Amino acid sequence: MSPSPGPYEDGPRAAHDDEPPGSPGRRRTLRLAAWAAVLAVWLSAWAVALGARRDAAPVTASVPAAAPVLPAGGDLEAQVGALQVQLRAQPKDHAAWATLGVAYVEQARTDGDPSRYPQAQRALARSLELAPGNDPALAGRAALAAARHDFSGALRLADAALARNPYNERALCSRVDALVELGRYDEAERAAGTADSRRPGVPVFTRYAYVHELRGDVRTARRVLERALGTAAAPGDVAYVATALGRLAAREGDGRTALRYYARALAADDAYLPALEGRARAQAANGDRAAAIRGMERVVERAPLPAALVALGELYEARGGGGDRARAREQYALVDAWAALARANGVDADLDTALAEADHGDRKAALRAARAEWSRRHTVHTADALAWALHVNGRDAEALPYARRATATGYRDAAFHYHRGVIERATGHEAEARRLLSSALRLDPGFSPAGASAAEKALRALGGAA
Repeated sequence: MSPSPGPYEDGPRAAHDDEPPGSPGRRRTLRLAAWAAVLAVWLSAWAVALGARRDAAPVTASVPAAAPVLPAGGDLEAQVGALQVQLRAQPKDHAAWATLGVAYVEQARTDGDPSRYPQAQRALARSLELAPGNDPALAGRAALAAARHDFSGALRLADAALARNPYNERALCSRVDALVELGRYDEAERAAGTADSRRPGVPVFTRYAYVHELRGDVRTARRVLERALGTAAAPGDVAYVATALGRLAAREGDGRTALRYYARALAADDAYLPALEGRARAQAANGDRAAAIRGMERVVERAPLPAALVALGELYEARGGGGDRARAREQYALVDAWAALARANGVDADLDTALAEADHGDRKAALRAARAEWSRRHTVHTADALAWALHVNGRDAEALPYARRATATGYRDAAFHYHRGVIERATGHEAEARRLLSSALRLDPGFSPAGASAAEKALRALGGAA
């Protein structure tokens, strides 16, 4: 799914600060090497905060399908600062409180700052105290629930907002997100159609496209995203949609087109991290590992989230001269630190960490996490994670049905094809293994430095062309 646009510069705040706080936090330019210590400090701070405030909202990473919650094009930190000033002058402005709440959600999702979630919780609660049942605050709560990976709660809150205002764009979008993340793809497609009929625009178009991509309809997804890019005017919208098109092209094995879209996104916003990450992955797929490492280092320096940390670690391992395993291990350790931080705040981090643990950590922990996530929701992503966790624990016969389920909708993901190909081979289905491993490398040779290398070796052992 497409990530949320927005700046990643804001620094952490204490979870128990009152709203609206003072001036916006200092800009964060921490070096990657300092992040382990920073995360450790955050863990201690939030342990204290949770002890003092049992109602504190937890933290999570970006929800893949999340759309902008504020008008695109402005500096999010500046918008937050303006709202804070406004609320000091007009503390009973329920609409401003709702907007501030969703701004905090957006900041938390884009920069991984968990202190924003308690702030969002209280701002949205204040809005509802001032104007009970107002749909902007209910929609903001739906977005907050989705950011915490409480997708059943997000669906319930989105429906509540839509009962008040059927045309609330944020609620329409959150409803699609929740249904997608619950694996209810038929309902998500209908919800996307409803949203498109009521509030056509960039946030709805991108969701409509993703629902079609999940069903294997890449042509429609591309057409809708191109339409969205054609209507985008604000820099944030351009960066958001161009990055979505770049990712779609990368997943189809068209690295040149992907790089062109990432360049367009960065021309609109040169600090847009999803585009920087996508460009780094495309550079790795094209064999330019030095540029890929520089780009991914820039990403994780500012937002050390699991997928980027694993990608950087694998790039270090694949670097010439025998690789740099010590630096790679630092990245994998940061994934563990992030997971501890998230779980300390009551967040479901299982899907975020299951694959990282399976490939670079505790395999038994990976299986526990994947099973826990599968018990909550049945999506192509949770099926793939469970299949791979079972595989690395030597349980391929159990893994195979989940690996096949992950690819059953027609969603074309190179990692899914690689995982299933390995599992098909382990269970004696060599022809299917060759087809899937070839497909993984054709779809996106940069899906994983380690995975792509393993796929090439397995394919050669099967007598296929790598």
